Amino acid sequence: MKDTPIANLAVIGLGMATKPHLEALAELKGRVNVSGVFNRTHAKAVEVGKTFGFPVFESLDNIANDPNTDGVIIATPPNQRIEIVTKMAKAGKHVLMEKPIERTLDRAQDIVSACENHDITLGIVFQHRFRDGARRLRTLIDQGALGDIALVRAEIPWWRDQSYYDVPGRGTLARDGGGVLISQAIHVLDLMLSLTGPAETVQAFTATSQLHNMETEDFATAGIRFANNAIGSVVATTATYPGEEERLVIDGTKATASLKGGQLTVTWRDGKTENIGDVSGTGGGADPMAFPCDWHRDLIADFASAIRDKHAPCISGREALRVHALIDAMIRSSADGTTTKVAQV
Repeated sequence: MKDTPIANLAVIGLGMATKPHLEALAELKGRVNVSGVFNRTHAKAVEVGKTFGFPVFESLDNIANDPNTDGVIIATPPNQRIEIVTKMAKAGKHVLMEKPIERTLDRAQDIVSACENHDITLGIVFQHRFRDGARRLRTLIDQGALGDIALVRAEIPWWRDQSYYDVPGRGTLARDGGGVLISQAIHVLDLMLSLTGPAETVQAFTATSQLHNMETEDFATAGIRFANNAIGSVVATTATYPGEEERLVIDGTKATASLKGGQLTVTWRDGKTENIGDVSGTGGGADPMAFPCDWHRDLIADFASAIRDKHAPCISGREALRVHALIDAMIRSSADGTTTKVAQV
């Protein structure tokens, strides 16, 4: 007898960001069933359906009305999210959505509220939390092994060729809501906040370098004070050729933890070191999708279990608002040239 799948999920949006989702779902076959795929360009949906052996939906209404679909994975551009989420929430479909939630903090809050009002599970795809090194670091912090967190440094020296921004809408306020902060650095900033707790104030500077022709920022830097009195810094860019792995360093009173790509190195004050994971690709270079699907696989499995067991997923929509609030404060700080409070959401 075959095991009953944990959940039946439909995939909405089949652009570049969907690649690791589709590969992960193929690996999860039997545990998570794909009820179908949908794309506004129907030919793309047919192509993906044939490649992966997934059924194809003709419309969003078909998904909303399908009794065999428990939830949806939404991987559309941010400016298409509210319409889709509202339709699915009203139909009782749970939602796992690519980051960011939406283009602005206010719109992101609207989506979270819509799901909460309809008692819908909302999960957000921040797959960096599912890397082995990140999980080990989470455990060490929970155990108090690093001591009190004193300093935090987040560095995202990524590269995107101009052709990346030549795609219509990419890096614009209207479609994406911003540049490097909301589209790339958001992953590391979310991971940072999940480990440090909320940010309290920020002083930031953002700009567009001469290496890109785009509407929004490809460079951002900031100083941060956290609610726990730790202080930190962020440097994020897509203008560093050829791109390097991102790095998150946490200096505690007992040890320093450095997470570079997927590899965690912990240096204890007595001189001992611990290494977990490896420096795998994370999409920081010319190919934004140059990373494995393992993290997406575990994240989707967690979301499916949350639907079945009726508990919050590892990364809920409500929790994901914290990184939106930080980015919102960074943008406002850069525009005003002032130290800015981060909204507590």
